[in-house]
Amino acid sequence: MDWREIPSLAALRAFEAAARCGSYSAAARELNVTHAAIAQHVRALELDLGQPLMERQGRGVAPVGAGRQLARDLATGFAEIAAGISTARGAREDGPVSITTTQSFAENWLMPRIAGFWAAHPGLAVSVTAENTVVDLFRSPHHLAIRYGSGDWPGLEAERLTEGRNVIVGTPDLMTRLPPGCDAAQPEGRRALEHMPWLNDSSYGEFFAWLTAQGITPAPPFLTELTSNAMVLAACRAGAGLSVQPFAVVEGDLAKGRLVEVPAPQTTGLGYFTVRPPGPVSDRLRLFLRWLGSVA
Repeated sequence: MDWREIPSLAALRAFEAAARCGSYSAAARELNVTHAAIAQHVRALELDLGQPLMERQGRGVAPVGAGRQLARDLATGFAEIAAGISTARGAREDGPVSITTTQSFAENWLMPRIAGFWAAHPGLAVSVTAENTVVDLFRSPHHLAIRYGSGDWPGLEAERLTEGRNVIVGTPDLMTRLPPGCDAAQPEGRRALEHMPWLNDSSYGEFFAWLTAQGITPAPPFLTELTSNAMVLAACRAGAGLSVQPFAVVEGDLAKGRLVEVPAPQTTGLGYFTVRPPGPVSDRLRLFLRWLGSVA
């Protein structure tokens, strides 16, 4: 199909609506545009096809000449498109609830909790994709994303799931190399931290930005760059260095004493959010969102 041979879809929609409704005003209300916009689209379509397609009849309008057949063909075509969209939406709702989130959040927060959801709702399948790239939720098959940030993603519905403060963590043994009561909010604490070994996910630029904002700049010999946060966490848990992590990711480690937190100024406004396109929510997704809120 050569789309260059097809007139504007907006003009075709306007003409089909006007022909079906018998009125530019009614078509405008249906398509949520102005009366003038419908008239302009119809006139542009007539110019494109080189012949009149619509004429006034009483207080309304009606297709004439080739416009009659074109209106019937467009009605059939748009009905087939609507049926295809409905089928696709039905398939989307019948399949698993599909979620995308980061690898670290999936491994350290979602997966340790999700067995409880599956036990309570064995008939509701959930598919989790762990990826560090941000996907376009309008074009992807995912119903929901769990993203870290301020919650401001234009055009999307976002709801806070967990607190988002960053924490400096290391093993208890590694922390013995710091002075007692070391605090990143204090100058002496920051100087001590700069001379500790640090681990960084080289693909996650927010780490260094946050650390620098605290006034801590690890000297190059003390900074090891790794290619994923999963590697950073594994090395950090093994005592290889300190790491900056979202609290939600290391919450379990801190609770069990595997890692210890260094006091640091708090960052406000950040967190993990559930993010989805606007519009109706299926019963399956609503159930999963309710569960997420209960375990956060």
